[in-house]
Amino acid sequence: MKFETRAIHVGQRPDPETGAVMPPIYATSTFAQIRPGETRGYDYTRSGNPNFTRLGETLASLEGGQFATVFASGMAAITAVLSTFRSGDVVLAEENVYGCTFRIFAQVFEKFGLEVRYVDFADPANYARVAEVRPALVWLESPTNPMLKILDIAAIAAEAEKVGAPVLVDNTFASPYFQRPLELGATLSLSSTTKYVNGHSDCLGGVVVTNDEAWHDKMIFAQKAVGLNPAPFDTWLVARGVKTLALRMRQHHENALEVAARLEGASSVAWARHPFLPSHPQQEIAKRQMSGGSGIVTFALDADLETTMDFVSGLELFSLAESLGGIESLIEHPASMTHGSIPRAEREKVGIVDGLVRLSVGIEGVEDLLADLDRGLTKVGLAGL
Repeated sequence: MKFETRAIHVGQRPDPETGAVMPPIYATSTFAQIRPGETRGYDYTRSGNPNFTRLGETLASLEGGQFATVFASGMAAITAVLSTFRSGDVVLAEENVYGCTFRIFAQVFEKFGLEVRYVDFADPANYARVAEVRPALVWLESPTNPMLKILDIAAIAAEAEKVGAPVLVDNTFASPYFQRPLELGATLSLSSTTKYVNGHSDCLGGVVVTNDEAWHDKMIFAQKAVGLNPAPFDTWLVARGVKTLALRMRQHHENALEVAARLEGASSVAWARHPFLPSHPQQEIAKRQMSGGSGIVTFALDADLETTMDFVSGLELFSLAESLGGIESLIEHPASMTHGSIPRAEREKVGIVDGLVRLSVGIEGVEDLLADLDRGLTKVGLAGL
């Protein structure tokens, strides 16, 4: 079946008891057992719930995987993966990772002996680091947050396979509609379903998808033992949202590419980036491993910090807010918001400077969005679009 069909039907069978086309929310903490230890498939929601099962089936299908485990948030999914390691293990990570990923590495798991080493995986010369380090895990994001670097997942996965290192790809920015890391050789595909998969900014969620049964068992254990399970209602919301993923992603991509092109031509903008923009340094890789560039645009204003702050705070249609991937457009200032937990020297090293702005371009009329950006630029004394 086509992606659009699977998003609507896989895991979303009508309720067998009542025939309800929309499966119900199983709002229960516990399940009656037939005899001690003999269940109908579920015993306690922390270790499983029909809503989890249904959503997992949907997302595994969309990612091209056999197994999916759903979690309470993207960070819960990250915690589940990191909880599998021992003191002394090394994670080799792309240097431009989500700020909260950096924070949980540095402020939580490194205290317990996990070592994280960062490299620029956009540079093929650094692929050799995988064989040198022989890490317990290679941690990638592509596109990265917020610089939108595109990493050659297949090439890096091939290097990791030589030394038996599993590869995780944070697929949040692309969504399974535009990119499927498992098909490119990754071991784990992780997403914050809060973002594009749900698409309506009304709940939190996370998922880890894999074809490796041992990793799936680890994720199920972490969900139960560490208490990382989502709420039944939240998984129901994500299952509802994912039905329109294909439609939304096509519009996100179309709008974002046009916004990026217009920003790139503005004299007040030093540079603009979108994976499918011809000027993107890894556009060729993006077009090879992605079917679309998604809805994030990053650009650098030719302005000081105060002017940048005034700009991001002064728009009408782009709400100043963290997160991304909803149908509504958002704007944020990475250096002070999503990546504020990264020390200045570290974030500036990867390009997160004071003039950097990240847009999550929604599915509104693109001319309205361009007009909003134009007004915002001129209001702070910069050249408009």
